[in-house]
Amino acid sequence: MENTILHLDLDTFFVSVERLYDSRLVGKPVLIGGVSDRGVVASCSYEARTYGVHSAMPMKRAKELCPDAIQIRGNAGNYTKHSEMVTEIIKEAVPLYEKTSIDEFYADLTGMDKFFSSYQMAKELRMKIRNQTGLPISFGLSKNKTVSKVATGEAKPDNEIRVDYGCEKSFLAPLSVSKIPMVGPKTQQTLYSLGVKRIQTIQEMPVELMEKVLGKNGVSIWKKANGLDNSPVIPYSERKSISTERTFDRDTIDVHKLRGILLAMAENLAFQLRRGLKLTACVTVKVRYSDFNTYTLQSRIPYTSADHVLIPKTMELFDKLYNKRLLVRLIGVRFSHLVEGGLQINLFDDNEEIINLYHAMDKIRDKHGDRSVLRAFGMEAKTISRFNPFNGEPPPLLPNRRR
Repeated sequence: MENTILHLDLDTFFVSVERLYDSRLVGKPVLIGGVSDRGVVASCSYEARTYGVHSAMPMKRAKELCPDAIQIRGNAGNYTKHSEMVTEIIKEAVPLYEKTSIDEFYADLTGMDKFFSSYQMAKELRMKIRNQTGLPISFGLSKNKTVSKVATGEAKPDNEIRVDYGCEKSFLAPLSVSKIPMVGPKTQQTLYSLGVKRIQTIQEMPVELMEKVLGKNGVSIWKKANGLDNSPVIPYSERKSISTERTFDRDTIDVHKLRGILLAMAENLAFQLRRGLKLTACVTVKVRYSDFNTYTLQSRIPYTSADHVLIPKTMELFDKLYNKRLLVRLIGVRFSHLVEGGLQINLFDDNEEIINLYHAMDKIRDKHGDRSVLRAFGMEAKTISRFNPFNGEPPPLLPNRRR
């Protein structure tokens, strides 16, 4: 039995959600992301793309290319809400799905033709999502993930493409090599320097040559170019870490500010652990200096989700790590080696008063938001958005959120 893999991608998702809340944005060039000069474009409308703007571009450059664009910081909470709506629709409709990002999904429809046309099912699923959420969405349907993802890209905006069995190579052949998943700008330039611009050229090349030029990565690209991909649709699996980081608008040497932000990060992440009924056994602190040199330091600890353990450990690691006295561009905190478990009472250090305090603070945060209760030392820092990172949803954080 041939596999049947569906790939779904919400079109310019952040922009589409914003347009649901403000119809005046429809048809206008829109940029979403950091509003400072050092901000990054998280998403942009098709109208902005016609000016050469693309995601991950510095916001300053995007505004130069498209000065009339409407710039929006974005609302991560709204994006999470609408992503969950789409996820629920897909979950109810297909036997097996994989959510690879906040706006992208795979579904395995293998064997569904025995009962119902998989293409018809995909079409009806797409229309159901559009009708119930108001969000434009495209899909590609083929025998594997690679071809389906490329097909979705070709179908955009707000359309669909089916690649019949046996037609994978002919579908891919005329397309640019940049369309192959995992071919980034650097690999693309390497291929261009060899005169390889179309996928058909790769199809006609011996795999040994691709391996000689690009190593193991070349073999993977050759397989994808020939429509070969056996990777399965993988359902949600438990995440093993939770993290956050900040890039500053201006590089800083203000240790007091850095420590305050790190405290707020650790405090918020500890709250997320407790809300997700998780414990961590490893704390990592990250510092990137103005020269872009990046350093990390980690420490194993007994499983915990307690502020009074995690915050001091975070500050201790920072104090050990930050010894260059250079301007800092970015700092971050990560808790890893996560396991299931509620707040565990350490018989030697914790007491009932502390446990009750955590329960009370978390109850207030759940009701009124994660900044409703926080330590004074970290009040000036903006913490991560209010969401549960342990329910199968990828974090909806915009790239390089600013302090």
